[in-house]
Amino acid sequence: MQSTPGFLLLEDGTLFRGQLIGPSAPTVAEVVFTTNMTGYQEVFTDPSYRGQLVVMTAPMIGNYGINAEDPESGAPQIAGVVVREISPVHSNWRASGDLASWLTGAGIPILTEVDTRRLTRHLRTAGVMRGVVAPGDTPSAEALAALDACPPMEGLDLATVVSTKEPYTWGDASAPHHIVAYDFGIKRNILRLFEEHGCRVTVVPSDTPAAEVMKHAPDGVFLSNGPGDPAAVSYAPDNIRALAAEKVPMFGICLGHQLLGLTFGGRTEKMPYGHRGGNHPVQDVESGHVLITSQNHGFAVAGTAEGVEGVPELAVTHVNLNDGSIEGLAHRELPIFGVQYHPEAAPGPHDGRPLFNRFLDTVRARGGSGQK
Repeated sequence: MQSTPGFLLLEDGTLFRGQLIGPSAPTVAEVVFTTNMTGYQEVFTDPSYRGQLVVMTAPMIGNYGINAEDPESGAPQIAGVVVREISPVHSNWRASGDLASWLTGAGIPILTEVDTRRLTRHLRTAGVMRGVVAPGDTPSAEALAALDACPPMEGLDLATVVSTKEPYTWGDASAPHHIVAYDFGIKRNILRLFEEHGCRVTVVPSDTPAAEVMKHAPDGVFLSNGPGDPAAVSYAPDNIRALAAEKVPMFGICLGHQLLGLTFGGRTEKMPYGHRGGNHPVQDVESGHVLITSQNHGFAVAGTAEGVEGVPELAVTHVNLNDGSIEGLAHRELPIFGVQYHPEAAPGPHDGRPLFNRFLDTVRARGGSGQK
């Protein structure tokens, strides 16, 4: 595929040159890195990556192409991709095409031949920041203006942007359990796993009032992953609080977990460079067992293994062994819990998948049968 000279300019002035494939207009977004070795199609279609330029630390991607079975949403969600090398050929029995054509067909720029080791080390040291990908050897006035106008991730409600606009259903209509899922940027494999666990799912827009959710007579409510600043999703805590008052079992993943923290009085904070990849060690506080997890987040609930700041109702159930950040919460009295990592990861570690069984245990304990 034809390429032209291009560059990535970070907001601190650091410049990385490479070869640009795809759209030539300047593309601006927060620049983040992921340590995933496989699963690039799932990464690129994950709505939690909305509004981000993703740096792949694996030196070559694209070697197994793309297919129609693995996407986590209907289209690529990322703003752009930065890689060392994109494979010119692909080989896999499930492949329906090559990665570069699929991305550029969706208007996603690819900057190749970049020293991604140096770039990752810089982001890890200086923190993630805004950047612009554009053609040429040096930044043009247009590229500089675009970068200057790019908003920071703090304060951005991107969940509303990626959420479904209308409710829809997933799974067997005769399944024994009925889950209502708030779509803040839900990944399809979450829906697949609920279906595998005997659930039918009604997916609703992110701003659906609690009263509307209760009209669906849910056995449980799920709070999905999603992009952006959790504190900017200002309408969510009131709805979650109203559902909690009904003692409906609730389970949150990633952004959903962060919203649980905010609902009960905690706060969230921007992390220096976040957690993104499929190899993050997390400890279960109660058992001491260590799980290897898949993660994708740039914000975290403030607190330590001892607790969430100012929120005695929430117990910390999991902590990250790299930096001690909170990875899991559970309400001490209500059937509500959440985790920061992705137990539904595909591909990725499956250590956290029993959490779906734990959630359904709370549903069954409440008497949820789906036959209301």
